[in-house]
Amino acid sequence: MKRRAESSVVMFDVTYVDGTQSSRRKIPGAALPDPKDEAAIKAIIEAQDREIGLASGRPRGVIKSVARSRV
Repeated sequence: MKRRAESSVVMFDVTYVDGTQSSRRKIPGAALPDPKDEAAIKAIIEAQDREIGLASGRPRGVIKSVARSRV
Protein backbone atom coordinates (compact mmCIF):
# COMPACT_ATOMS: atom_id res chain seq x y z
CA MET A 1 0.00 0.00 0.00
CA LYS A 2 1.28 3.49 -0.88
CA ARG A 3 1.86 6.03 1.86
CA ARG A 4 0.45 9.51 1.46
CA ALA A 5 2.91 12.36 1.36
CA GLU A 6 2.64 14.81 4.20
CA SER A 7 1.09 17.98 2.88
CA SER A 8 0.69 20.55 5.60
CA VAL A 9 -0.33 24.06 4.70
CA VAL A 10 -0.62 27.20 6.79
CA MET A 11 -3.43 29.59 5.93
CA PHE A 12 -3.31 33.36 6.20
CA ASP A 13 -5.77 36.23 5.81
CA VAL A 14 -4.30 39.07 3.76
CA THR A 15 -5.36 42.73 3.86
CA TYR A 16 -4.23 45.01 1.05
CA VAL A 17 -3.56 48.76 1.24
CA ASP A 18 -6.65 49.50 -0.88
CA GLY A 19 -8.85 47.76 1.74
CA THR A 20 -9.49 44.51 -0.13
CA GLN A 21 -9.03 41.23 1.68
CA SER A 22 -8.06 37.73 0.66
CA SER A 23 -8.98 35.01 3.13
CA ARG A 24 -7.35 31.66 3.78
CA ARG A 25 -4.34 32.02 1.48
CA LYS A 26 -2.42 28.75 1.57
CA ILE A 27 1.34 28.52 2.04
CA PRO A 28 3.06 25.12 2.20
CA GLY A 29 4.35 24.50 5.70
CA ALA A 30 7.71 23.41 4.30
CA ALA A 31 8.13 26.84 2.65
CA LEU A 32 8.00 28.65 6.01
CA PRO A 33 11.20 28.48 8.02
CA ASP A 34 9.43 30.40 10.84
CA PRO A 35 5.61 30.64 10.71
CA LYS A 36 5.77 33.89 12.70
CA ASP A 37 8.16 35.66 10.28
CA GLU A 38 5.81 38.21 8.70
CA ALA A 39 8.40 39.36 6.14
CA ALA A 40 8.85 35.82 4.81
CA ILE A 41 5.08 35.27 4.71
CA LYS A 42 4.55 38.53 2.79
CA ALA A 43 7.29 37.60 0.32
CA ILE A 44 5.69 34.21 -0.41
CA ILE A 45 2.21 35.72 -0.81
CA GLU A 46 3.57 38.53 -3.02
CA ALA A 47 5.16 35.88 -5.27
CA GLN A 48 1.81 34.06 -5.45
CA ASP A 49 0.10 37.40 -6.25
CA ARG A 50 2.55 38.07 -9.10
CA GLU A 51 1.79 34.66 -10.65
CA ILE A 52 -1.96 35.21 -10.26
CA GLY A 53 -1.66 38.71 -11.72
CA LEU A 54 0.25 37.48 -14.75
CA ALA A 55 -2.31 34.74 -15.38
CA SER A 56 -5.36 36.96 -14.90
CA GLY A 57 -4.02 40.24 -16.27
CA ARG A 58 -5.09 42.02 -13.07
CA PRO A 59 -2.24 42.60 -10.61
CA ARG A 60 -2.93 42.65 -6.88
CA GLY A 61 -2.20 45.64 -4.70
CA VAL A 62 0.38 46.16 -1.99
CA ILE A 63 -0.03 44.01 1.12
CA LYS A 64 -0.87 45.96 4.27
CA SER A 65 -0.95 43.07 6.75
CA VAL A 66 -1.14 39.31 7.11
CA ALA A 67 -2.64 37.30 9.95
CA ARG A 68 -2.88 33.58 10.46
CA SER A 69 -6.37 32.29 9.60
CA ARG A 70 -8.49 30.75 12.29
CA VAL A 71 -9.82 27.45 11.10
